[in-house]
Amino acid sequence: MTPIPVKPGKYKIHAHIIGPTSVLTATEYAVKHGAPVITDRFNPLPIEQEWVIDHLEAGQEPESASPYVIHLAYHPAAGLVVPEDKLWVNSVSRTEWAKFTFERVIGGVKILSDKGLSLRAGHRGAQIELTQPKPEFQETWTLEYLGPIATE
Repeated sequence: MTPIPVKPGKYKIHAHIIGPTSVLTATEYAVKHGAPVITDRFNPLPIEQEWVIDHLEAGQEPESASPYVIHLAYHPAAGLVVPEDKLWVNSVSRTEWAKFTFERVIGGVKILSDKGLSLRAGHRGAQIELTQPKPEFQETWTLEYLGPIATE
């Protein structure tokens, strides 16, 4: 598949798993490589459930398809990292953040790492794993655009 462009901005990232709506969520407690990233139900406090998707390098054309980095919307230094093929959020330099591309699939998008691995939500509450891409709904996501990147 061909990578697609994503409008840089603030998002909720919805997982396509069976059960109530789930979104990508940073857990509260850091262990090992940072805070594990899971899927969880909507939380009334969006602090750990809203993400910024941005081009790796500033100044990229909005239509550019890759690569992107993702960080917590309210903690701009806390980006996604991928040690041991699992998704974590950690306050490390932007150069250490994982790089992602997006591909259109039936029902949403597939989020792929720079190693070509797909984000997979096994079930609500499980840490997001990166696996070889398969045509499975656990690897399908919906990006809900919430607005532009804050310029504070």
